[in-house]
Amino acid sequence: MAFDGFPPKVRYTPVPNPFFGPLLIEIDDLAEFKCTLRVFWLLYQKKGFPRFITLKELLADQTLVKALKATSAEREAVVKKALAMAVERGTLISGSFSREGSIEILYLLNTETDRRTLAGMEKGEQTPGPWPKAEPWQGTEERPNVFRLYEENIGVLTPVIAEELREAEQIYPPAWIEEALKEAVALNKRSWRYISRILERWATEGKDDGKLGRHSAATDREAYLRVHQHRLRS
Repeated sequence: MAFDGFPPKVRYTPVPNPFFGPLLIEIDDLAEFKCTLRVFWLLYQKKGFPRFITLKELLADQTLVKALKATSAEREAVVKKALAMAVERGTLISGSFSREGSIEILYLLNTETDRRTLAGMEKGEQTPGPWPKAEPWQGTEERPNVFRLYEENIGVLTPVIAEELREAEQIYPPAWIEEALKEAVALNKRSWRYISRILERWATEGKDDGKLGRHSAATDREAYLRVHQHRLRS
């Protein structure tokens, strides 16, 4: 399936320049390449300091596992191998830490700052903070287009958000969800709460005076009834 193209005001992820120079020449394993890019993206989503990714997070990352073409039975071995290659190459650094009976393997970028951070954590001079909670694995089924749009424009797709998107698909026309998402991006209101409010307003007040391409005032009324019935059931 062809890519739909980048949407307006698409967000960008910083990537260290050497990745497009010597590393681009040296990396000849596709799994390592994809894994490294995904780690860049995941680290950029992190807040606070220090920034790191745990092995459990990566094993539960559906985008990474799908990009590596790994089945449920293969995903741990495939992800670990790709990470090991990135660490051996020196793109990433890693360390193993134990806390309250839980062992975590952390991955950081191989920068001077992160090397000092990792050394400090290994010596006990710095705490990594609470372990991030990896979202439970949801299987390898293909996600509808709306899930891809959300992840590309809004942020990480958690199981909670995924469930709310599935619920919204049962209530609203698919084009509404996509347009509400794009409107939120255009206004820099990147949250599902804001998107859902747009949808509720359209269902209550009508969208574009009842004109939305193939959708008519009848579609507005149908969406309103669906929302009303959903609220009665809740």
